[in-house]
Amino acid sequence: MNFENMNIWCWLIPALVGIICGILGYLIGKGSTKVEDNSTEISNLKTNNSKLKADLDACNQKVIAASKIVKPAPSTPSKNLGASAASFAAGAATSKTIAFDASAAKAVFGKNIKQDDLKLVEGIGPKIEGMFKDHGIKTWKALSETSLAECQKILDTGGTRYKIHDPASWPMQSKMCYEGKWEELAKWQEEHKHGKL
Repeated sequence: MNFENMNIWCWLIPALVGIICGILGYLIGKGSTKVEDNSTEISNLKTNNSKLKADLDACNQKVIAASKIVKPAPSTPSKNLGASAASFAAGAATSKTIAFDASAAKAVFGKNIKQDDLKLVEGIGPKIEGMFKDHGIKTWKALSETSLAECQKILDTGGTRYKIHDPASWPMQSKMCYEGKWEELAKWQEEHKHGKL
């Protein structure tokens, strides 16, 4: 009989110790875990971010619309030939292309820069460059005239892995590239931690 009592205590004591340890562990864990609720702050930041993106998109659209306005050349009825020449000159002035200066770009960035290399824009790598080229955006000028909404639409075609990319500054950066403003671009990229705001 003494042996049976001893056998029960061999099972009962470890079970009680386990239960007590489990309860204590639960209480200690529950008391030390503090979860901060930042949902309102995150919501406010998302709202502000979407407003800023909408403002930037509206500004980009205004710039594109303003750059497409062509003033008609003055014409006189007696000089039709002169009027058409003036009209051609006005059209040529608005569609003027800016020459690419590779040596100036190399002086600022310290490496050879190829014309219309979209990867020079911070945030664009080889795969994103390929996506943009597949959608007909192959030059800095074309990217500078692309709206933020269109850039985002192109990124969305790549799937969820491209959701971390923010194309908000890409048209602006590509405009600096197109216009040969290398020092401005390098300064902007440095101040914005290479495109990561």
